[in-house]
Amino acid sequence: MSPLGALGVTLGVLVAGVVLVGLLDALARLVLGPVPLETPDRLTLEGLRGAVRRQSLTTEHPDLAAWRLAPAAYLGLAAAGLALVPVAADRAAVDVEAGIVVWGAVESLTVIAVFLHGWSSNSLLPLLGAYRFVAIGLSVMLVSMFVLIGAALPAESLRLTAIVESQRGLWNAVRQPLGLPLFLLLGLAITLRGPMDYADSADLAGGTSAEDSGAPRLAWQFARAAMLVAFATMAATVFLGGPLGPLLPGPVWLLLKAGFVAALLVALGRLLARPDASRMLTFIWVVLLPLSFLDLAIAGLETLR
Repeated sequence: MSPLGALGVTLGVLVAGVVLVGLLDALARLVLGPVPLETPDRLTLEGLRGAVRRQSLTTEHPDLAAWRLAPAAYLGLAAAGLALVPVAADRAAVDVEAGIVVWGAVESLTVIAVFLHGWSSNSLLPLLGAYRFVAIGLSVMLVSMFVLIGAALPAESLRLTAIVESQRGLWNAVRQPLGLPLFLLLGLAITLRGPMDYADSADLAGGTSAEDSGAPRLAWQFARAAMLVAFATMAATVFLGGPLGPLLPGPVWLLLKAGFVAALLVALGRLLARPDASRMLTFIWVVLLPLSFLDLAIAGLETLR
């Protein structure tokens, strides 16, 4: 696929996915009820009209260039991650030898984009949200690293198309039952949702988004939804066989599986409570990290059989 073609497909899927996320959020609000002190959903026609009409306010002496760059960086990382996902068993927009490593870089750089968003506004609550996210995000990414290595072991390759092909007989979610649940926690973290939303949480009046208004606020919410789309497709690829499946075309299977993961993340974001940051850090290091070691050991034993 040509670079322009890959870019067009990636952006098209991102926009369609963001619309789907908006619908899932609206459905979750209808079925599960609103979250107390929840930030209003901006990914609606009403939110779009309000963002266009409302003036974009700024704080005193912000780093305005970095403040406006942060949503673009966040969105660009989502697009980069999505471009790695194979749309067929042997085809991806960007098929690189170390695709799983590139995705790991996307995870890490997300921390920088979120921190930049909070730091650049020159305000206390956004800065606190940024620092909390760095502490939680970097810790949970260690868990993700071991989980992704375990998913790559059966393929004996870091190429995502090879990881998909290795699941033709059995999904990684079945042979490594700890992998997908642990990876979903990373998804909650890098999309700033539910129990892992320490960056934009209500107890900080919106955290890194506390000083956002108008179009910049809408841009940040759009980037958050785009990252959810990228993560859902990656999780479907690594643990649910991606485009593999009977009868239906590969891209359809990928969309169905990614939609399932996205709906699961939206539901978990509303159903799971957010503990104190210090307790979450303890939980990650004492419980989740050892579980990720166990998942890697299970993957290694499965590969040696």
